[in-house]
Amino acid sequence: MIPISEPPRPTRVERRMALFALGFRPFYLLASLFSALAILAWVGALHGMPWRAPIASIGWHQHEMLFGFALAVIAGFLLTAGRAWTGLATPVRWPLALLTAHWLAARVLLLTGPWTLAAVVDASFPFVLAAVLGRVLFSARNHRNYFAVALLVALGFADIGFYLEQAGVLQTPGKSSMTALYLVTTLVVVMGGRVVPAFTANALPRAGVVRAPKLDAAALVFTLAAFIADIASLPPAIVAPLASAAALLQAIRILRWAPLATRSEPLLWIMHISYAWIPLGLVLLAMGALGWLPQGAATHAFGVGAVGGMIIAMITRTALGHTGRPLRAGGPEIAAYLLVQAAAFIRVMASLAPGAYLAWIGAAGALWSAGFLVYAWTYAPRLSLPRVDGKPG
Repeated sequence: MIPISEPPRPTRVERRMALFALGFRPFYLLASLFSALAILAWVGALHGMPWRAPIASIGWHQHEMLFGFALAVIAGFLLTAGRAWTGLATPVRWPLALLTAHWLAARVLLLTGPWTLAAVVDASFPFVLAAVLGRVLFSARNHRNYFAVALLVALGFADIGFYLEQAGVLQTPGKSSMTALYLVTTLVVVMGGRVVPAFTANALPRAGVVRAPKLDAAALVFTLAAFIADIASLPPAIVAPLASAAALLQAIRILRWAPLATRSEPLLWIMHISYAWIPLGLVLLAMGALGWLPQGAATHAFGVGAVGGMIIAMITRTALGHTGRPLRAGGPEIAAYLLVQAAAFIRVMASLAPGAYLAWIGAAGALWSAGFLVYAWTYAPRLSLPRVDGKPG
């Protein structure tokens, strides 16, 4: 659990309802519900259901899983962690409710229009979030986490790029979404490199977790280089070796975190399995660059396996800790973990089996939605009601 400083004493209303007592609460709940429903809508569109949104269903799907779902989870995590990193207050109560409404308005407008208003509201959200987080990080001179503000700003520019692509101003279809996916995956690499070995070592002190800063730095550099090379459409002779080297370094990295020792601890093994999709995705990226596999295999290894898996891991763990509950995964958590991981496997397989694409996509979508609906059903009361230990937050 990431420790946080205590927010102001709760009001009488907040003793009954605590949805806006801390950033993770509204964003985790809405992100899980939105993710489940958005995937069902996308699968339905693929199978012929009418689609009346201002943009094509494929563009909406790519955008909303990144700038809708993933960014909401990032917002909840950073607004909560920012307090821990600095000891300064992040938005709660009405300011948090307004920030949540901003995100929610963007989701609605992207389905209903008007298109220009949707673009303005949606593309401004990452910059607003960066300003909110930057205020506390810069005030505390918390240099170690400045990267989070830079990442949010980069996501904001990627979002602007998406709308320029849709308007035909930029002739780079799909590049903004891939850039956003790589930015979010990079966040998993950075934050996963902090929390996975730390949580494992704390829970299993005899597991023999080894952290190597030089290896971590090399893995990050080669991973970023592979992502940049792919976005820049560099020749396969450059992309494939970079991705292969990054995959090797990431694999060595996770093996030094004692993954096999976590097999009896669901809160731990889900993080290790999710992170393992990163080296696998890099191998698939190298093979895709060489023309041996479709690019969609790597894309969904990162997006569904690594990002989706780490999200379900973190939104359960942090929600348990920050609502005053023991850090133990029960049946609902384990079910959600297995459903999301099964969705990742089947979605990657769908890219490799074009003859049965729709069937594989339908199965993966159903599993994904079921996993996040299990989370929403289980955690809605936990996220909406005060902490069970009576503490604020």
